[in-house]
Amino acid sequence: MATERELDEFLEQAEQRAFKTAQFAVRKPEAALDIVQDAMLSLAEKYGDRPVAELAPLFHRIVQNRILDYFRREKLHAGWISLSGQSQSGGTDDDVDMLEYLQSQQPEQQPESGEQVLNRLQSLEIIEKEIEKLPPRQREAFLLRYWEELNVADTAIAMNCSEGSVKTHCSRATQTLAAALAAKGISL
Repeated sequence: MATERELDEFLEQAEQRAFKTAQFAVRKPEAALDIVQDAMLSLAEKYGDRPVAELAPLFHRIVQNRILDYFRREKLHAGWISLSGQSQSGGTDDDVDMLEYLQSQQPEQQPESGEQVLNRLQSLEIIEKEIEKLPPRQREAFLLRYWEELNVADTAIAMNCSEGSVKTHCSRATQTLAAALAAKGISL
Protein backbone atom coordinates (compact mmCIF):
# COMPACT_ATOMS: atom_id res chain seq x y z
CA MET A 1 0.00 0.00 0.00
CA ALA A 2 1.29 3.42 -0.94
CA THR A 3 1.87 5.88 1.84
CA GLU A 4 0.76 9.47 1.44
CA ARG A 5 4.38 10.49 0.89
CA GLU A 6 4.91 7.84 -1.80
CA LEU A 7 1.75 8.96 -3.56
CA ASP A 8 2.87 12.59 -3.43
CA GLU A 9 6.31 11.66 -4.80
CA PHE A 10 4.76 9.63 -7.61
CA LEU A 11 2.43 12.45 -8.61
CA GLU A 12 5.24 15.01 -8.47
CA GLN A 13 7.37 12.87 -10.78
CA ALA A 14 4.53 12.05 -13.18
CA GLU A 15 2.90 15.48 -13.43
CA GLN A 16 5.04 17.16 -16.12
CA ARG A 17 5.20 14.08 -18.35
CA ALA A 18 1.46 13.54 -18.03
CA PHE A 19 0.88 17.19 -18.91
CA LYS A 20 2.96 16.82 -22.06
CA THR A 21 1.13 13.61 -22.97
CA ALA A 22 -2.24 15.31 -22.54
CA GLN A 23 -1.07 18.34 -24.47
CA PHE A 24 0.04 16.14 -27.38
CA ALA A 25 -3.46 14.70 -27.43
CA VAL A 26 -5.67 17.77 -26.94
CA ARG A 27 -3.31 20.50 -28.19
CA LYS A 28 -4.57 23.00 -25.62
CA PRO A 29 -2.41 23.69 -22.54
CA GLU A 30 -5.34 24.73 -20.34
CA ALA A 31 -7.33 21.61 -21.19
CA ALA A 32 -4.25 19.42 -20.73
CA LEU A 33 -3.66 20.93 -17.29
CA ASP A 34 -7.29 20.29 -16.31
CA ILE A 35 -7.01 16.69 -17.51
CA VAL A 36 -3.86 16.05 -15.50
CA GLN A 37 -5.18 17.70 -12.36
CA ASP A 38 -8.42 15.74 -12.59
CA ALA A 39 -6.48 12.50 -13.13
CA MET A 40 -4.23 13.23 -10.14
CA LEU A 41 -7.22 13.87 -7.90
CA SER A 42 -8.95 10.74 -9.12
CA LEU A 43 -5.88 8.60 -8.49
CA ALA A 44 -5.44 10.01 -4.99
CA GLU A 45 -9.11 9.65 -4.07
CA LYS A 46 -9.90 6.26 -5.59
CA TYR A 47 -6.59 4.41 -5.82
CA GLY A 48 -4.31 6.03 -3.26
CA ASP A 49 -4.37 2.90 -1.15
CA ARG A 50 -2.93 0.72 -3.94
CA PRO A 51 0.68 -0.50 -3.93
CA VAL A 52 3.20 1.94 -5.42
CA ALA A 53 3.96 -0.43 -8.32
CA GLU A 54 0.33 -0.17 -9.51
CA LEU A 55 0.16 3.62 -9.50
CA ALA A 56 1.85 4.30 -12.87
CA PRO A 57 -0.40 2.13 -15.07
CA LEU A 58 -3.49 3.25 -13.15
CA PHE A 59 -2.57 6.91 -13.46
CA HIS A 60 -1.90 6.69 -17.18
CA ARG A 61 -5.14 4.83 -17.78
CA ILE A 62 -6.97 7.60 -15.89
CA VAL A 63 -5.19 10.27 -17.98
CA GLN A 64 -6.14 8.48 -21.21
CA ASN A 65 -9.75 8.16 -20.06
CA ARG A 66 -9.85 11.88 -19.22
CA ILE A 67 -8.48 12.67 -22.70
CA LEU A 68 -11.25 10.57 -24.26
CA ASP A 69 -13.80 12.32 -22.04
CA TYR A 70 -12.45 15.68 -23.24
CA PHE A 71 -12.94 14.71 -26.89
CA ARG A 72 -16.44 13.42 -26.17
CA ARG A 73 -17.35 16.72 -24.52
CA GLU A 74 -15.81 18.70 -27.38
CA LYS A 75 -17.76 16.67 -29.93
CA LEU A 76 -20.99 17.20 -28.01
CA HIS A 77 -20.23 20.90 -27.58
CA ALA A 78 -19.45 21.29 -31.29
CA GLY A 79 -22.73 19.57 -32.13
CA TRP A 80 -24.69 21.97 -29.94
CA ILE A 81 -22.92 24.96 -31.43
CA SER A 82 -23.64 23.85 -34.98
CA LEU A 83 -27.28 23.16 -34.09
CA SER A 84 -27.71 26.57 -32.52
CA GLY A 85 -25.96 28.35 -35.39
CA GLN A 86 -23.40 30.02 -33.13
CA SER A 87 -19.73 30.17 -33.94
CA GLN A 88 -16.91 29.42 -31.60
CA SER A 89 -14.82 32.37 -30.63
CA GLY A 90 -11.69 32.80 -28.67
CA GLY A 91 -8.07 32.32 -29.38
CA THR A 92 -6.06 29.22 -28.95
CA ASP A 93 -2.88 29.20 -26.98
CA ASP A 94 -1.18 26.11 -28.33
CA ASP A 95 2.31 27.39 -27.58
CA VAL A 96 4.24 26.28 -24.53
CA ASP A 97 7.35 28.15 -23.51
CA MET A 98 9.76 25.41 -24.52
CA LEU A 99 12.79 27.09 -22.98
CA GLU A 100 11.07 27.36 -19.61
CA TYR A 101 9.91 23.75 -19.82
CA LEU A 102 13.35 22.41 -20.74
CA GLN A 103 15.06 24.42 -18.04
CA SER A 104 12.67 23.03 -15.42
CA GLN A 105 13.49 19.49 -16.55
CA GLN A 106 17.28 19.75 -16.58
CA PRO A 107 19.62 19.42 -13.64
CA GLU A 108 22.18 22.20 -13.22
CA GLN A 109 24.73 21.89 -16.03
CA GLN A 110 27.22 24.06 -17.80
CA PRO A 111 25.35 26.71 -19.74
CA GLU A 112 24.64 26.01 -23.38
CA SER A 113 25.45 28.48 -26.07
CA GLY A 114 22.57 30.29 -27.72
CA GLU A 115 23.14 28.26 -30.88
CA GLN A 116 22.98 24.97 -28.96
CA VAL A 117 19.76 25.99 -27.24
CA LEU A 118 18.23 27.09 -30.54
CA ASN A 119 19.22 23.86 -32.30
CA ARG A 120 17.87 21.74 -29.45
CA LEU A 121 14.60 23.67 -29.33
CA GLN A 122 14.13 23.45 -33.08
CA SER A 123 14.81 19.71 -33.00
CA LEU A 124 12.37 19.22 -30.12
CA GLU A 125 9.70 21.19 -31.96
CA ILE A 126 10.13 19.00 -35.04
CA ILE A 127 10.01 15.83 -32.93
CA GLU A 128 6.86 17.01 -31.14
CA LYS A 129 5.13 17.79 -34.44
CA GLU A 130 6.01 14.34 -35.76
CA ILE A 131 4.72 12.71 -32.55
CA GLU A 132 1.45 14.65 -32.95
CA LYS A 133 1.06 13.19 -36.46
CA LEU A 134 1.13 9.61 -35.19
CA PRO A 135 -2.18 7.74 -35.00
CA PRO A 136 -3.64 8.04 -31.46
CA ARG A 137 -2.92 4.48 -30.30
CA GLN A 138 0.64 4.56 -31.65
CA ARG A 139 1.23 7.93 -29.98
CA GLU A 140 -0.21 6.66 -26.71
CA ALA A 141 1.94 3.51 -26.74
CA PHE A 142 5.06 5.46 -27.73
CA LEU A 143 4.60 8.08 -25.00
CA LEU A 144 3.82 5.55 -22.30
CA ARG A 145 6.79 3.34 -23.19
CA TYR A 146 9.44 5.94 -23.97
CA TRP A 147 8.28 9.15 -22.32
CA GLU A 148 6.77 7.62 -19.19
CA GLU A 149 9.22 4.69 -19.26
CA LEU A 150 6.56 2.10 -18.44
CA ASN A 151 7.34 -1.52 -19.24
CA VAL A 152 5.31 -3.43 -21.82
CA ALA A 153 3.03 -5.06 -19.23
CA ASP A 154 2.18 -1.78 -17.48
CA THR A 155 1.65 -0.05 -20.82
CA ALA A 156 -0.76 -2.82 -21.83
CA ILE A 157 -2.70 -2.31 -18.60
CA ALA A 158 -2.78 1.47 -19.09
CA MET A 159 -3.94 1.11 -22.71
CA ASN A 160 -6.34 -1.75 -21.94
CA CYS A 161 -4.86 -3.97 -24.66
CA SER A 162 -2.52 -6.93 -25.04
CA GLU A 163 1.25 -6.75 -24.67
CA GLY A 164 1.55 -7.77 -28.31
CA SER A 165 -0.53 -4.76 -29.34
CA VAL A 166 1.72 -2.48 -27.31
CA LYS A 167 4.80 -3.88 -29.05
CA THR A 168 3.17 -3.50 -32.48
CA HIS A 169 2.06 0.10 -31.82
CA CYS A 170 5.51 1.04 -30.45
CA SER A 171 7.31 -0.58 -33.36
CA ARG A 172 5.17 1.20 -35.93
CA ALA A 173 5.51 4.51 -34.09
CA THR A 174 9.30 4.31 -33.85
CA GLN A 175 9.61 3.32 -37.50
CA THR A 176 7.37 6.19 -38.60
CA LEU A 177 9.17 8.70 -36.38
CA ALA A 178 12.63 7.52 -37.43
CA ALA A 179 11.75 7.84 -41.12
CA ALA A 180 10.12 11.27 -40.68
CA LEU A 181 13.01 12.62 -38.62
CA ALA A 182 15.67 11.18 -40.94
CA ALA A 183 13.92 12.94 -43.82
CA LYS A 184 14.37 16.21 -41.88
CA GLY A 185 18.02 15.52 -41.10
CA ILE A 186 17.55 14.60 -37.42
CA SER A 187 19.15 11.40 -36.17
CA LEU A 188 18.53 10.13 -32.68
